[in-house]
Amino acid sequence: MIRKRENITVAIIYNEPTVLSAEERKFISELGLNVSLQNSDLSTLGYSVDLSEVGVIDEMRDIEKALQASGFRTILFNVNSDIERLFRFLQSEKPDVIFNLCESIGNESMHEMHVAGIYELLHIPYTGASAFTLGLAQQKARVKEILIYHNLPTPKFQIIDFVPFALDDKLTYPLIVKPSREDASVGISNNSVVYNLESLKRQVEFIISKFNQPALVEEYIDGRELNAAILGNNPPIVLPISEVDMSQLPEHYHRIITYNAKWMKGTEEYEFTKGVCPAPIPDSVVEKICELALKAYKIIGCRDYARVDFRLDKNSHLHILEVNPNPDIAADAGFARSARTAGFTFEEMIKKIVELALERCQK
Repeated sequence: MIRKRENITVAIIYNEPTVLSAEERKFISELGLNVSLQNSDLSTLGYSVDLSEVGVIDEMRDIEKALQASGFRTILFNVNSDIERLFRFLQSEKPDVIFNLCESIGNESMHEMHVAGIYELLHIPYTGASAFTLGLAQQKARVKEILIYHNLPTPKFQIIDFVPFALDDKLTYPLIVKPSREDASVGISNNSVVYNLESLKRQVEFIISKFNQPALVEEYIDGRELNAAILGNNPPIVLPISEVDMSQLPEHYHRIITYNAKWMKGTEEYEFTKGVCPAPIPDSVVEKICELALKAYKIIGCRDYARVDFRLDKNSHLHILEVNPNPDIAADAGFARSARTAGFTFEEMIKKIVELALERCQK
């Protein structure tokens, strides 16, 4: 039985945004960066902050307020890319449960799973996906292979480690080129969609050189972007389907969620990309999304909460783009929008996630 909330201490653990050079983040537009920094009061962090990491700060503040409003005791802890410091904090404070918002260490997103591994070694309950699932989700190609093995639809793809390369003859243009181990639309711009070998080579070289990782090349699915937010464990439920509406984007932009569209206030991509929930789609499509999303959630090993992203093509076929454990759950994020449409307040949603983590550890 879960103790009274006022007797439960929740440690909200995050990692402060990383300050990077403009050379390392060329995909950030100067206009979008300046406007975003002004709006988020984070201009002191330096010229080239990765705004996908700044989003975690907003998320952390929202969650802290929600937990306190629900009666939990909270402790904020910034890992600050110092694992020894984290270890000492956990040993001294001994929180009852951790709200895990740590997505990288030292600008390396692959360390996300190692932080969760520390929680497991210390036997401290924590929200969201396990260390194994967090590591798996970072390997986009491996996730796609698992989906394909289980007969779940996902765009055809190829991993390219170096240039020159030979394009798989099963792939047809247009293609989209992404980093193979990033999230939050990092590395994705309007140039990511390519129509010929020359532009493909250029974008692959960009990914490999700027992110020091292979490029994921997929067939580009022209269509609508739909998100299935999932909450719970036994059983998990699919919240109302959300759409990322890009129909108002100027014609020269591809209908994709670029880094600018996701994070860069003041850019056309951001201003003309809007979340809509519930998505205006037929009931039959909703039912199919729910079926596929729940299968993907279980197969990849998600727990507590996650989001599965889809494309609905012009022939009404669904394609799973990504499975996102521990997605953004800030008050203005798509997940929270779906939860509100389902009847949850933001505070109720956050409380539910903490309770799910505690319930798992009492079995």
